[in-house]
Amino acid sequence: MEANGFVSRRRMSVDTPSVDAGVTAGAAGADIRWLGGRILDATEGFVGGLSPPRITAEPDFAAVLQLRAAPEPTVAAIETEIDYEGLPQGVATSTHMLAGAVAGIMEHCLMYPIDCVKTRMQSLQPEPGARYRNVMDALRQIVRTEGVWRPVRGLNVMAIGAGPAHALYFACYEKLKFSLSNMVHPGANSHFANGMAGCMATVLHDAIMNPAEVVKQRMQMYNSPYRGVSDCVGSIWKREGPGAFYRSYTTQLTMNVPFQALHFMTYEYLQELLNPHRQYNPSSHVISGALAGAIAAAATTPLDVCKTLLNTQEALAVHAEVPGAVGVGAGVGTASATAGRHISGLGEAFRTVYRMGGGAAFFKGVQARIIYQMPSTAISWSVYEFFKYVITKRQFERRLHHRDGEK
Repeated sequence: MEANGFVSRRRMSVDTPSVDAGVTAGAAGADIRWLGGRILDATEGFVGGLSPPRITAEPDFAAVLQLRAAPEPTVAAIETEIDYEGLPQGVATSTHMLAGAVAGIMEHCLMYPIDCVKTRMQSLQPEPGARYRNVMDALRQIVRTEGVWRPVRGLNVMAIGAGPAHALYFACYEKLKFSLSNMVHPGANSHFANGMAGCMATVLHDAIMNPAEVVKQRMQMYNSPYRGVSDCVGSIWKREGPGAFYRSYTTQLTMNVPFQALHFMTYEYLQELLNPHRQYNPSSHVISGALAGAIAAAATTPLDVCKTLLNTQEALAVHAEVPGAVGVGAGVGTASATAGRHISGLGEAFRTVYRMGGGAAFFKGVQARIIYQMPSTAISWSVYEFFKYVITKRQFERRLHHRDGEK
């Protein structure tokens, strides 16, 4: 995922510690469940006016209600009763962080070779040996001329950055989502709150990912002069200062906010079509995630091209910004060897891209970006939804076992 963090809207659960999921109404002889922010008694009435009106798109709520005399639920009943769409109340922050970290690492690592191709295809003035017709041609040329491991060079730094970045993203999003929703629309879902939570989480996510992105893209460039990650980090720090690791941070945020908005809205719209009851359905998560990622990736490619330029400081592009600098060769893919001259800021990046390639340059690598983003967002959604489902199911089964032990 590109910002490689994504927003997921869920049916909200009100975080009220005074109400326990196992509360029983002794006099009425019925279980009272706390599900999706709604308290329902056995007559399907609303208790105490604590919840908003029932959402008509969820017709199976009555099946969740069980009288004390009813038979104990089977495994099949557990499958249908689990409200996995929101992790259970009381789930530790570490649970959100673990699910997000695994999803983020898998997303970035599995699709890393395509990401390498995307970075190269976004070069404004590629060298003769780095000019490719399409993604498959690029992979074949890279493997044939530079070795089979070249497309995954820099993978370790991306894994190191993606784990904590996605962990913090999901933990922050889940916590802020409940807090902001209770402020905007107590006890109910709020699209505005979800969007705000996603934006705040993206700020933290990109703060961690940006240095990793800089190092990764410097090492992905053709004829990269760095021997390894530590050499790249040390060289950037020495020649360009610590600010180089955040030179593209504002551009990254400018790109990721609309990316997340498009991704979020498209995914949720497709989920309403393909999975209206919001059950755990891997195929719907894969299809929705892939299409949402493709649309968001295509729309934000111009900003991604600018981000790549700011991260790599491509030598020819830097020289092109210097008045009177013509015919300057570029034996090295980055501008680390150019004396004191750096492209900084989104505005300067936009002017440089347009000057060197016109309007078409803003969509360099769009094919590779879409091919990268479709499976990566599908993987990320699928892994995260699977983790949520497994965690929710296990907590539900433990709760049933605990209740059986008390009888």
